[in-house]
Amino acid sequence: MITTKPVTAVEIVLPGLVEPSGLQVTERQLPSPGADQVVVQVDASGVSFAEQQMRRGKYYDQPAFPFVPGYDLVGTVIATGSSVDAALIGRRVAALTKIGGWASHVVLDAADLVPVPAALDAAEAETFVVNGITAWQMLYRTAKVKRGQTILVHGANGGVGSTLVQLARAAGIRVIGTASARHAAAVEALGATPVDYRGDVVAQVRALAPQGVDAVFDHVGGPGIVDSFGLLAPHGTLVAYGTASTKDEEGNSRLPVLKLFAQLMAWNALPNKRNAHFYNLWAGKRNPTKFRNLVHEDLSAVFDLAAEGTLRAQVAARIPLSQAAKALELAESRTVTGKVVIVPDA
Repeated sequence: MITTKPVTAVEIVLPGLVEPSGLQVTERQLPSPGADQVVVQVDASGVSFAEQQMRRGKYYDQPAFPFVPGYDLVGTVIATGSSVDAALIGRRVAALTKIGGWASHVVLDAADLVPVPAALDAAEAETFVVNGITAWQMLYRTAKVKRGQTILVHGANGGVGSTLVQLARAAGIRVIGTASARHAAAVEALGATPVDYRGDVVAQVRALAPQGVDAVFDHVGGPGIVDSFGLLAPHGTLVAYGTASTKDEEGNSRLPVLKLFAQLMAWNALPNKRNAHFYNLWAGKRNPTKFRNLVHEDLSAVFDLAAEGTLRAQVAARIPLSQAAKALELAESRTVTGKVVIVPDA
């Protein structure tokens, strides 16, 4: 390990069921990295929908309070464990963390790191970590959409949605994207045909795709999932990847997901010539080696497209770490296109 002094990390702690203003700014001394670990100075971390659910206690398998949120990050390696190549020091890397990313420094397993192209700055790269992996895997590994087909993306102005739209358009796939009317121009600029989600979505999509769409990507869940399935063309695929519509409901955080699972299984049991899947980014974690290989392969592919300019980073705002409460409030306001990114304090 190439470092001679302990690292003190600034961390943002979620202490319990609080409003964004209840986040706490704390400090602690990091442990030295283990043999196969590194210390990363965080250059950017993101505000995902997961953190919005976690502060309400509604994320499916969140840890007990208190904890440090932060689903993913981009940073620079500043120290390595004894079994890690010291040449990594100074390299910019990305990692999925699930929790812990809202900090100035973190200790990570070296095997979880993905190199970041020099052409992307930290905030730009950050928008493609969890969003890029999720979008890529849903489009190509779950739905297996092909050139010339038509898809419906709910929340096309959001972090995952805007990335999904761009990936699909780059592959010659037609995209219909739902969003509020004020985000219609942004969705259209990404290459999708916008549909106002506050109107009759089914009628609007039917007018654009009378025979149905080949895939629907739905993070909303709830009663609207029935409409999503009904908009599929024969042999089409529904990919559900969240239950955003239930985030403010009281009760067990797992119940909405379990209800969704049951609905998807019921549809798949019927001879309706359509498929329904629930996408869970962490589902393959039981096989750590395979999981890491897929993350590395898929995120690298997304980074390459971003570095060459095929994908444009959708950075909604860059907000200093000490103002993480403001970042969370902005992300929850639903007034932005893309992803709110937390960056180091000046």
